[in-house]
Amino acid sequence: MKIMPNRMDRGFEMYKEEFEQKALEVLRSGWYVLGKEVSSFEEEFAAYVGAKYCVGLASGLDALQLAFRALNIGEGDEVLVQGNTYIASVMGITMNNATPVIVEPDEYYQIDTTKLEAALTERTKAVLVVHLYGENAKMDDILSFCKKHDLKLVEDCAQSHGSTFNGQMSGTFGDVGCFSFYPSKNLGAFGDGGAIVTNDEAIAKEIRILRNYGSEKRYYFKEVGLNSRLDELQAGLLRVRLKHLPELTEEREKIAAGYLERLNNPLITLPKQREGATCVWHQFVIRCDSRDKLIEYLNEREIGTIIHYPIPPHLSEAYRYLGFKEGDFPITEKMAGDVLSIPMYNGMTEEEQDYVIEALNAYRG
Repeated sequence: MKIMPNRMDRGFEMYKEEFEQKALEVLRSGWYVLGKEVSSFEEEFAAYVGAKYCVGLASGLDALQLAFRALNIGEGDEVLVQGNTYIASVMGITMNNATPVIVEPDEYYQIDTTKLEAALTERTKAVLVVHLYGENAKMDDILSFCKKHDLKLVEDCAQSHGSTFNGQMSGTFGDVGCFSFYPSKNLGAFGDGGAIVTNDEAIAKEIRILRNYGSEKRYYFKEVGLNSRLDELQAGLLRVRLKHLPELTEEREKIAAGYLERLNNPLITLPKQREGATCVWHQFVIRCDSRDKLIEYLNEREIGTIIHYPIPPHLSEAYRYLGFKEGDFPITEKMAGDVLSIPMYNGMTEEEQDYVIEALNAYRG
């Protein structure tokens, strides 16, 4: 049996007729940029997460970049961010000429709130929280920290569509919540896409201007912006998937529950769930000291896996100029050396999950 780490085709097949009908509807409309599909999706997604405003964008990275720009965070400013995130999180900071300050993660893979004070300087202007793997950061502590020091709060929700902390949706705690709709996400499009959510009308207005070349009115430009518009086709297809997101999340929760209940191997560490938080299981991430051997073992059995992420941002070539070296963030680096995402996707069969569980339980290193 061959099992891929992710299967996006299964998600399409589940609602094939709806997707195809919506695609044809958009194609036949003759309107493909900033039309009713985008505005409708923005209204529906804002309502789903519980925010006042949503602005559709071309990607999750654009959402991060424009969020910090709209908050006037730039050269000379520092932003606290966890070390074990995807590099796009850090890029959203540095593309505005601000400086990322790395904070180690906690046992839930999220930013360690007990280490925030030590990372604070007089140049700190914001915290970027990344709800990694569909888990949630400890938002009560982060909110208290930001309020105490008068800091902006941006949430990277690329992997946490629909997750909650104390009943509140991720993306709605801070000044701006940033989402990606890359096809592999829990709420995935059929190409690139992203959005920000906010309760601040001025921020929403600014990002609407910035996403459209800096134009508030056609051919009248207030500032130098980007071409970062969620297109009509992707917005329409996202509206279809958004209707089904609760049931899609429930399915992922069921798959995760099966792993948590039935995986039993002392060589493998399972993910932990934070009290008061829900997880939408964008990834099911295990840890293993002999990860490379485990990958080889699973490959022999045609079970695909992915490492999220093998090189932490501070050690990437792109950020060599920041001056970090190996050993600067040992917890982050240890995670990069032993985390492994095992198969997790909507449409995964019981037979497929049984095969993965049996293989992992039989692993002996």
